Amino acid sequence: MSSATVFDSALFRNIFGTEEIRECFSEKSYVAHMIEAECALSKAEEAEGVIPGGVADVICQHSDVAKIDWTLLGSRTEIVGYPIFPLVEQMASWCPENEAGYIHWGATTQDIMDIASVLQMREGLATVERLIKRIVQTLKDMAKRYRDTPMAGRTHLQHALPITFGYKCGVWLAGMQRHLERLEQIKERCLLVQFGGAAGTLASLGDSGVRVRKRLASLLGLRDPVITWHVARDTVAEVVNFLALVGGTIGKIALDLLIMCSNELNEVAEPYVPHRGASSTMPQKRNPISSEVILAQSKILRAQSGLLLDAMITDFERASGPWHLEWTAVPTAFISAVGSLHQADFALAGLQVNEGAMLANLQGTRGLIVAEAVMMALAHHTGRQEAHEVVYHACATACEHGESLLETLQEIEIVVKYIGHEELEQLCDPTRYMGTCQLMVDELLTQ
Repeated sequence: MSSATVFDSALFRNIFGTEEIRECFSEKSYVAHMIEAECALSKAEEAEGVIPGGVADVICQHSDVAKIDWTLLGSRTEIVGYPIFPLVEQMASWCPENEAGYIHWGATTQDIMDIASVLQMREGLATVERLIKRIVQTLKDMAKRYRDTPMAGRTHLQHALPITFGYKCGVWLAGMQRHLERLEQIKERCLLVQFGGAAGTLASLGDSGVRVRKRLASLLGLRDPVITWHVARDTVAEVVNFLALVGGTIGKIALDLLIMCSNELNEVAEPYVPHRGASSTMPQKRNPISSEVILAQSKILRAQSGLLLDAMITDFERASGPWHLEWTAVPTAFISAVGSLHQADFALAGLQVNEGAMLANLQGTRGLIVAEAVMMALAHHTGRQEAHEVVYHACATACEHGESLLETLQEIEIVVKYIGHEELEQLCDPTRYMGTCQLMVDELLTQ
């Protein structure tokens, strides 16, 4: 065993990531995409008359990642500092001499490495999109199912006003839907081909350079950038910042679930799997493992986001170091994001919801949670400020004497003067003060 991080560890890798996303950002995948970029470049240049006819077919026929001598590629990369020179050496050794000389024609190292990274990001974003859509559908089902399930809304970790669990799920859902909108924009804006040559000017190809770049973009299914982006790294930073935003949204969901899973609240539980979340010494434990991992991943994602913002600060026409940050941050961000989404999908799809505990907790403060309802009703007669003071002191008295809010209010002259007993009972019933929770859920589900 030689793994050094949780992302490739035999112990932790399937907690912090998935096999699919690890394969997407594997070394083999990366080199395969670099070979794909070199082959596509030869096709584009042949089509534009830059290299002789028939050359591209020969290069493509002889190029296969299965032929790579990994030991040699690694040792040569260590010497050169980048993998393209040694990769082109190997590719040239596979081809007849006449055609081999046209591999990497007019390109620079960063062109090929950037294309390979963009192709990996495109595949990674497809995985991210699929998982977000699964979570969106799960949250839609939950918002609909629990549309009318009353529970305590909390601010500053204290009872605020009643909500429904469907409303809470709807808030989570809306954030994930906005991420799908962002993702569509990112796919259009950020998946750019890279081809600029030594300093971005395509000087070695003369007037043919831009035509080659446009055709290369078309062959690879990427967008033509109009101008070289060797040192304009906003698109890469945007992709990783998007992943950090997704991590923030599911991190918020995870924090809610984590607290709601506590014994004191007991409102939800992550799906039951024998021994999942078990303790080595406390047999009663059922720790919310998925939520814990998601919270950790959200912090990892924010760290990668910061690295990519740093990597945007580049010098002149070729970065002297910041570009290297992308090599570690981009794969880490994607593996972490997909790992988080995978855990969120698992936790939400099988979430155990304790509606009885939600109702009991809602009623646990014996009406205090709807103090606003009483205040607003009384305010019509006394003005808001006086009503606030009256109900505030009633709440304090109820807490001090261990009474319900209703019992305390019934002893206050100014309250019973304006509000009858039946109306007061209704005002003190938390299940009758849901605001527009259900209406907002209904409108969200029709979008």
